[in-house]
Amino acid sequence: MAKEIPKLKIVLIGYGKMGKAIEEVAISRGHEILFIIDAHNREQLQPEILKRADAAIEFTGPDSAVENLKICFDAQTPVVCGSTGWLKNWKEVKNHCEMQNGALLCASNFSIGVNIFFEINKKLALLMGSHPEYNVTIEEIHHTQKKDAPSGTAITLAEQVIHNNPTKKDWVTQAPSTREQLQIISKRIDPAPGTHIVNYQSPIDDITLTHTAHNRQGFALGAVLAAEFIAGKSGIFNMKDVLGL
Repeated sequence: MAKEIPKLKIVLIGYGKMGKAIEEVAISRGHEILFIIDAHNREQLQPEILKRADAAIEFTGPDSAVENLKICFDAQTPVVCGSTGWLKNWKEVKNHCEMQNGALLCASNFSIGVNIFFEINKKLALLMGSHPEYNVTIEEIHHTQKKDAPSGTAITLAEQVIHNNPTKKDWVTQAPSTREQLQIISKRIDPAPGTHIVNYQSPIDDITLTHTAHNRQGFALGAVLAAEFIAGKSGIFNMKDVLGL
């Protein structure tokens, strides 16, 4: 018997292409979009609105995400965050969430396929650690309106490789100066919604992992699943919790 989907009242914070895709998926799953916050009405992001919601979904950008999250914590509204480029403020956000007994679920990528891709990436990095003849690089391709480069997904992939493969110590966006540096190559080409490539190359052969998104629906579905998961909870979560990985 299929598990019944809880019907949520959701505040959308950010109404770009992702916000519109999330709205469509949320409504198709029986949820109500209680309020939409965008650049033109940012001042209306107030606790009295948020307190009426079961969850908020935040997809804005690195310049506004931290403050948006804090307002959600202050209202004690569970929040799903898909903004990237703000993790230098992670400790500040984590402390504020815990101080307010809030709920946060953030991810560099909400796609179910990408999160499975993450698990494969970690396993392959571990296997390749004893084969230093293979050099690994990461490439990401997104549309020209994406605000950050490299993508949060590419950074997650790079950090997974570094954690699991002793041949790499840090990641760079320029040509590496030592073999211990992992290069991330970023390309911006319309209308690409997102491609990530992890390539291990040796004089003998190549091993390549590729994830290509065909549209935004996978990201939007993952964000809505995350909102369904986090509603009624407190604490800090990620997509591994949602998907049981």
